Amino acid sequence: MKLFDKMRQQKLLSTTLMLFTLSVGILIGTLINTQVSAQRGQTAAPDATPLSIPKATPLGNDFTALAKKLEPSVVNIAVEVLAKGGQPGLFGDDDDSDDSSDLFRRFFGQGAPGGQGKGAPQQQQPQRRSQSGTGFIVDKNGYIITNNHVVEGAEKIRVKLDADPTEYRAHVIGTDKETDLAVIKIDARKTFTPVTIANSDAVQVGDWAVAIGAPFGLEATVTAGIISAKGRDINPGKSFQHFIQTDAAINPGNSGGPLLNIKGEVIGVNTMIATRTGGSEGVGFALPMNMAVRAYNDIIREGRVTRGAIGVTFLPGNTRPEALKAMGVDHGVMLDGVEPKGPAAAAGLKTDDIIIGINGQPVKDGDDLISRISDTPVNSSVTLNVDRDGKKMDFKVTIRDRNEIVNRGEVSENTAPVDSKLDAAGDVKFGIGLRSLSDAERSKIADKRGMYVTRVEQDSFAEEIGMKDHDVITAINRQPVNSREDILRIQQTLKPGDAVAFRVIRTPEAQVRGRQAATGEPQSILLSGTLPQK
Repeated sequence: MKLFDKMRQQKLLSTTLMLFTLSVGILIGTLINTQVSAQRGQTAAPDATPLSIPKATPLGNDFTALAKKLEPSVVNIAVEVLAKGGQPGLFGDDDDSDDSSDLFRRFFGQGAPGGQGKGAPQQQQPQRRSQSGTGFIVDKNGYIITNNHVVEGAEKIRVKLDADPTEYRAHVIGTDKETDLAVIKIDARKTFTPVTIANSDAVQVGDWAVAIGAPFGLEATVTAGIISAKGRDINPGKSFQHFIQTDAAINPGNSGGPLLNIKGEVIGVNTMIATRTGGSEGVGFALPMNMAVRAYNDIIREGRVTRGAIGVTFLPGNTRPEALKAMGVDHGVMLDGVEPKGPAAAAGLKTDDIIIGINGQPVKDGDDLISRISDTPVNSSVTLNVDRDGKKMDFKVTIRDRNEIVNRGEVSENTAPVDSKLDAAGDVKFGIGLRSLSDAERSKIADKRGMYVTRVEQDSFAEEIGMKDHDVITAINRQPVNSREDILRIQQTLKPGDAVAFRVIRTPEAQVRGRQAATGEPQSILLSGTLPQK
């Protein structure tokens, strides 16, 4: 029995060994055959090892999370408008938008004209044009902030969300041209995901900035950069546009979209680019969110933005340190003009008064004055602290609606050909030629005085501070000018290193020679500088 068991075990062991050997042989043969077959099939590079694709593992970062967070809140806006004169355009209907010499451009998406075919008569039904932009949802009920120039003149507005196939109709709630802001609402009975708003005053130069929009119609495009500057004033006369500048790439179609911080909070509304080519050159501008919120809240309450005003005008040069120093103050805003029927005139304010405070609180500059007056409720009163010819005075002024106040002036063409070169004795020379005003010209000037500048010498002090041919000088350092002798007298009291401020009426002729945008109307400005040393 034992012998039988032993023989059976030996037989089982032999069988197992034989099967193992056979399996190893088959495996080796298969590998050799596979390698030979692979080498025969891989004729281009027989000694190269094929690549393999690894398992998909999302890396993820702050920008990834930000893009996903904003995905349900940023919208693409398609607008249908009637082209003026039946002629479609790429950048809208503003004449300056198509001017290649205009560095600063508002931006739309690619226009798509419709209507008449080639060779059709020009006088037919108005042509339609489509334009696109971006917006972002700020309320769960479908309220959206975008730019006014995106929806201005819109006949139909359609809104589309990323990853949502539905195309929603929308309508305008209200607009504000001062800030180029518009509020529209989606016509749908459902709730939406709003963005998170940030306090734009916290923005610092060098912070990360992210723009989301639909440049050239490419929806949900994300670009990143940094904050390049704050408080950029790039539109003369636009008192409520002090932009955040960024180098995050923004292009036509980004208009109205959000500018975000690294947390995904909205800090601005993308509004404008500086470009020589029509595309992004790394200089984009966004309206700060604090300004946008102020306009938005007025629009949803009243359908429009209401701002306070007192009926005065000034220019940035009126707050330059040397100009104020020449007037004997170290802060404030010198007035260029006072609207005759405005609240400031009714209270007793005059041109050349310097507003140095409001209700006893100092006024730092023009932006400070505008901000505080515009935010003051209409029909309420404030006390303006004023410096008039070195004397401190207080005036109680009732705030009125800005939309009700208009300020216009006019100076006629020169008709008196008398010309004289101003060249006073002493160390100080302005470098200007003068003539007297004609009676007709004098009657058009509020103060009924002034001397007409016939020429400005090259490399002179007058040229350095920006004086132009055809300017009218009405005062120097608050001292009225009515003749050549007045200027000589004032000039002789000055010495090198003194601060000098000229009150000037800039005529349309001077505007053209200065290569600035001619308004067709005269402008009261303040030119100032420090007289050069010997």
